[in-house]
Amino acid sequence: MSTDTINWTALTVFILFFALVTVIGFFAARWRAGDMTQLHEWGLGGRRFGTIITWFLVGGDFYTAYTVIAVPALVYAVGAYGFFALPYTIVVYPLVFLVMPRLWAVCHKHDYVTGADFVHGRYGSSWLALAVALTGLLATMPYIALQLVGMQVVIGALGIGGEGFTGEIPLIVAFVILAVYTYASGLRAPAMIAFVKDVMIYIVVIAAIAIIPMHLGGYGAVFDAADKAFQAKGGATGLILQPGQFVPFATLALGSAFAAFMYPHTMTGVLSSSSGDVVRKNAMLLPAYTVLLGLIAMLGYMAIAAGVTVKSPTAVVPALFLKIFPDWFVGFSFAAIAIGALVPAAIMSIGAANLFTRNIWRTFVNPNITPAAESSVAKLVSLIVKFGALIFIVALPTQFAIDLQLLGGVWILQTFPAIVLGLYKTRLRPSALLVGWFAGMVVGTLMAYQTGLKPIYPLVVGGTTYSVYIGVLAGALNLVVSTVASFLFGALGIGQGSDETEPGDYQLSKAK
Repeated sequence: MSTDTINWTALTVFILFFALVTVIGFFAARWRAGDMTQLHEWGLGGRRFGTIITWFLVGGDFYTAYTVIAVPALVYAVGAYGFFALPYTIVVYPLVFLVMPRLWAVCHKHDYVTGADFVHGRYGSSWLALAVALTGLLATMPYIALQLVGMQVVIGALGIGGEGFTGEIPLIVAFVILAVYTYASGLRAPAMIAFVKDVMIYIVVIAAIAIIPMHLGGYGAVFDAADKAFQAKGGATGLILQPGQFVPFATLALGSAFAAFMYPHTMTGVLSSSSGDVVRKNAMLLPAYTVLLGLIAMLGYMAIAAGVTVKSPTAVVPALFLKIFPDWFVGFSFAAIAIGALVPAAIMSIGAANLFTRNIWRTFVNPNITPAAESSVAKLVSLIVKFGALIFIVALPTQFAIDLQLLGGVWILQTFPAIVLGLYKTRLRPSALLVGWFAGMVVGTLMAYQTGLKPIYPLVVGGTTYSVYIGVLAGALNLVVSTVASFLFGALGIGQGSDETEPGDYQLSKAK
C-alpha cells in the first residue's frame, strides 16, 4: 500500500463518521436499558421496539451495503434484468402483512426467540427445529461475508486496500469494533446505528440522482448512452427484458420474496417489535425503501453514461462517486455504505447466535441451561459467526463468496413450509415436513452445483427449455413431498407430533 494513493480527505471524513457510529454502538447498551443476561433482551431488544425504530431496524437489515453495491453492479452489467429486486421488494410486503404479525403473536405468547423455536413448539419436533436452525445458520454465513464485500470495495476505493493479509487489516479492524459493541449492546446497537445509516444513505442517493445526471446531460442522455452500450455489447442485455429473461426474472422475484423474511436477521427484526400491529404498520411503510432501491439501481446506467470502466462490476458505484463527487462527499458516501454493512452484519450474527443457542445448544447439549448462561453462549457465538465470515471472505476468492450466497435463498426457502404453513394449522406432519425439507435441500443444492452455483436452472418441459430460479423449483418439490408424505404418514398413523400452541395465540395485539 502506497501512501500517495490514499485519498486523505475522503479517508478523514470516512473515519469521522465511522468513529461516530462506534460511539453510538457502545452507548446503545444504556438506551432503553435491559438485563443483558436475558437472551430476549440482548437478542431481541426486549421486544420493545415501536413502529419507527422497527422501520429503521428492519430496513437496515433488509437493504444492506451489498444492495447498494450489487444492484447497480448487476444493472451496469446486464441492464433491465438487474431490476428483478424491485418487484421482489414489492411482492414481499403483502406477505409480511399477512404472515409476520401472526408469527409475532405466537412467539410473544410462548417466549419464542427464533423461527425454529416456533417450529419446535408448533410441531413438537426438535429435529425439524434443528433442520430450520441449521438452514438459517448455513444461509446466513455467506450473507454476512457479502457485507464484507461491500466494505472491501469502499475501503479499497479509498486507497487503503491491498494484496494479501496486510490489505485486509482495515476490514479486520472495522469488524473487531463491530464485534465488541454487538457483544456489549446486542440488538440495541444496530437499532440505534440504523438511524444514522439510513439518513446517510438517503442523503447519498438523493444527491446522486440529482447531481450525477446534471453532469451527464440529463436522464435522457443517461438512458441513451446505456442503450447504445448494451446494443454494442449484444447478448441478453438491454434497457428492456429479452423474451428469454421473462421467466427467470419473474421466478427470481417471486422466490426471493418468499425467502426474504425467512432469514434469521429479518425474522429477528420482526420479533423485536413491540406488537403485531407494529409489524403490520411496517409492512405498509417499508416499501418506501423500494423507491430508494430503484433509485440506487439507476446508478448502474449512470456509470455507463459516465464512461466508468472497472475490472469487476462490484466496483462500479465507488468508481462513479470518485469520478463525479468532491473528495469530502466521497468519504461521506463510502462511510454510509460501510455503515450500511455493519447494521445487517450485526443483526445477522445476532440472529444466527439466537438460533444456535436456543435450538442447538439448549436442545441437544444443555437442556438445563440458565437464562444467564444462555445469553453468554449467544454472545460468544455471535463473535464466532462474525469472525468465521471474516475468515471466509479473507481466505476465499470474492467471486466464490458471491456465488455461494446465491445458494442462501435456495436453502432458506426450504424453511417456508414449516414456518409459514405452520401458522395456519395445516395438517402437515413434522416428520413429513422434515422429509420435504431434506428433498428440497439436496435437490436445490445439486441443481446449483450443476449450474456452477448460478441461481437459474434450465428446466426442459415438453421439448421447451425454461430458465427458472432454483429456489422456486426446490421449494415446490419440498411442498409436494411434504404434502404427499403427510397423507402417507397419516394413513399409517405415524409422525403426528404435538402442538403446544392454541388458536388464540395467533391473535394480534395493538401497537404501542
